[in-house]
Amino acid sequence: MLNQIVLVGRLTRDIVVNKSDRGKVATLCLAVPRSFKNSEGVYDTDFIDCVLFDSVAVNTSEYCNKGDIVGMKGRIQSRSVEKDGKKESVMEIIAEKVTFLSSKKQEADE
Repeated sequence: MLNQIVLVGRLTRDIVVNKSDRGKVATLCLAVPRSFKNSEGVYDTDFIDCVLFDSVAVNTSEYCNKGDIVGMKGRIQSRSVEKDGKKESVMEIIAEKVTFLSSKKQEADE
């Protein structure tokens, strides 16, 4: 069996690292444009929730900001959460490796 995903997209917000009982953790949302146009001739974008742990979380928060392009390798995970008294299933990406591809600061300097 194989559970692996590779994404390239822009960070939708700055990353904040929090401490939990599992160590350091950060959540982010990655905006990933689709490779084809919809019926109106526009490229749709998917907004994908991702979770980063420990050194991956710390390094990404230190070097990346909202709008930066990153590549991410990880796995898909589902978990159950309780919301308004109902159990819901949440799908998220657990990042195992993040590659910093470009930043708005680099683009402004060029």
